[in-house]
Amino acid sequence: MKSRPLLVLGLMSGTSADAIDVALAKISGAPPRLNAKLLNHASIHFPPALRKEILRVAEQRPISAGQLSQLNFRMGEMFAEAALTACKRFRVARKKIALIGSHGQTIFHEGKPVPYLGRPTASTLQIGEPSIIAARTGIATVADFRPADIALGGQGAPLVPYADYLLYRHPKLGRVSLNLGGIANITVLPAAAKPSQIFAFDTGPANMLIDALVSHFTHGRQRYDKNAAIAQTGRSIPALIDELIRDPYLKQAPPKSTGREYYGRAYVKNLLSLGRRCKAKPADLIRAATIFTALSIVDALHRFVIPLHEIHQLIVSGGGARNPLILAQIAAALPQIDMLPSAELGVPTDAKEAFAFALMAYETFHQRPANLPSATGAHGPAILGKISYAPPR
Repeated sequence: MKSRPLLVLGLMSGTSADAIDVALAKISGAPPRLNAKLLNHASIHFPPALRKEILRVAEQRPISAGQLSQLNFRMGEMFAEAALTACKRFRVARKKIALIGSHGQTIFHEGKPVPYLGRPTASTLQIGEPSIIAARTGIATVADFRPADIALGGQGAPLVPYADYLLYRHPKLGRVSLNLGGIANITVLPAAAKPSQIFAFDTGPANMLIDALVSHFTHGRQRYDKNAAIAQTGRSIPALIDELIRDPYLKQAPPKSTGREYYGRAYVKNLLSLGRRCKAKPADLIRAATIFTALSIVDALHRFVIPLHEIHQLIVSGGGARNPLILAQIAAALPQIDMLPSAELGVPTDAKEAFAFALMAYETFHQRPANLPSATGAHGPAILGKISYAPPR
């Protein structure tokens, strides 16, 4: 019996915490014949005060248990408002939406076990209370996707490779899906790949360092370097690039994941100090961070991917896909690989991660696993997330 299609909203807020991306998807069937179509997408910006607090907490600044509880519920209200606003923009009645998949806002992620109170412990924390989302929207909400993978020995990241596999696998072409959010991550999809052959990892920073430097040098007046306008006025300082590319994270073998815990405030402070030693002007340092982003991705491909698999296409998504300097550097370093935006394959560059969490929520709702152990390092498949049901009507 053929299952009827469900309308599912995916909600995603990344490490930059600049907006909640909302994707509306129409999904039916089951893998390997799962049918998913992106119908619409939107971005809902955070109020400045809320964004400031999110970033403060994500930088591991002190917060009381009470404040964290309040922030979790306040974020739930924000995600609910984003879902309802998106429904109005899409002109879709919320009663027609079967399900919401909310990634939440990551404020801590330690995918590898580290010593804690006498036992190695890995953990992750995404806030944005799903019970609030379900209550305010009247729609069952799946959230908290990462812990189930960590419970099985995985790093809880990256999770988007499941969607990459469904969207981009090809019988003849080897592909890499590159997402340029706050952090850059890749999913490697060899030609005719089976799920067990997919692997993925975070390559290093994408927009995170660039945004932090722009905000620092403009005293918060600008949040990002639109069209790499600042970076393209800077001069290249080889000694600065050479120092950045020695980053030990780049040498770690996958599976691996990273975030604001590594590339946050302390890293930026060291980067500013390095810039002063190299007599770099603000535009020079922003250029260096931009080129470092591109070179760290190229390094990851040369180090961990190209020796193992023939890659024909690099499919680019995320906010950094609009940074021409990043794209030009990658294209120049990988002339043998065709680079194309994800929009050419039906998913706009800003919508892919939100679309991915709509897909994962659909799978969770049907009690099917949606992690790829080959990508996360988990011991086996996991049904991801927790379901908060809407109040009875």
